[in-house]
Amino acid sequence: MPQQKSWKQVTILNPDHLFEQAEKLIAPQAGRPRQADIRRAISAAYYAIFHAIITAAADQFVGVTNRGEPRYGLVYRSVDHGWLRKVCEEVRKPTLSSRFSRYAPAGFGANIVTFAAAMVDLQEKRHSADYDVMARIDRSDATFAIHTARVALSRFSGASAAERIALLSFLLFPPRV
Repeated sequence: MPQQKSWKQVTILNPDHLFEQAEKLIAPQAGRPRQADIRRAISAAYYAIFHAIITAAADQFVGVTNRGEPRYGLVYRSVDHGWLRKVCEEVRKPTLSSRFSRYAPAGFGANIVTFAAAMVDLQEKRHSADYDVMARIDRSDATFAIHTARVALSRFSGASAAERIALLSFLLFPPRV
């Protein structure tokens, strides 16, 4: 007896919704914004581009039309924050290491390099916002993080298809030494 397909509704986090949430958390109000709101806004800004990049990876290699399939979830959940950071640090280099260079275009252009630099910066800011009780963070820090994340996402979208696919490939298929 053939198995019937189950088309589950999947929830892909929309980066624009995370940006809106971040902006609401730091919107002008009576008095200063609470530290919890400022810190959550920075975290939301980071997660906007994190979820955008892993959605792009899963869409590229599994397909938008397969978002309800278990393999889509497998790919979506396979990207580790630490590995994402390492890939972004590598992509920022003027010359890729031999581990990566044989699989990449002749180098990454300004759009991907800018995206990668922002990803690393925002990940550091998120760690500080989420875990460092000694960090002094204010509304302007969150505003800048949101702006940085929006620009990063725009730069990723503006990169050539070949560069985007190379970056996404590195995220999902770590090159062996």
